Amino acid sequence: MNTKELTEKLNKALAWELRAINMYAHYSAYVIGIHRLHLSAHFKQESSESLVHADTIRSAIVKLGGIAITDRDQTPIIHSTSYKEMLEEALQTEMGAAKTYGELLKLIEVSGDKELYDSIEVIYFAEVRSVEEMRMMMA
Repeated sequence: MNTKELTEKLNKALAWELRAINMYAHYSAYVIGIHRLHLSAHFKQESSESLVHADTIRSAIVKLGGIAITDRDQTPIIHSTSYKEMLEEALQTEMGAAKTYGELLKLIEVSGDKELYDSIEVIYFAEVRSVEEMRMMMA
């Protein structure tokens, strides 16, 4: 296993989670109209979930002897009060995170670290579910 490559991919996942924390917290404050009733709470929950994911990833990086980043993914967070734009941005974020976790699982599988694989697989499935949930919310 290439620990450097694995740590870099973990940091990429961490960057997505840090971005999601900020984006969802921002959107929970700015969603307006009738959709605020549901989406504000939903976005807050997603932000909290991303915080848990970030903690898991950070711990894995430390376990591998790496240095965890503190900066979010640089993909801009679009400011909007349109729930449709917010959901589209959320979908793109979840898709990016799911793709990163899928790639990460392949690297971890080679390493034979079953504990790390299980931890990341749980996050991966949560991201895939979020992608599908966002798609259904946008239908």
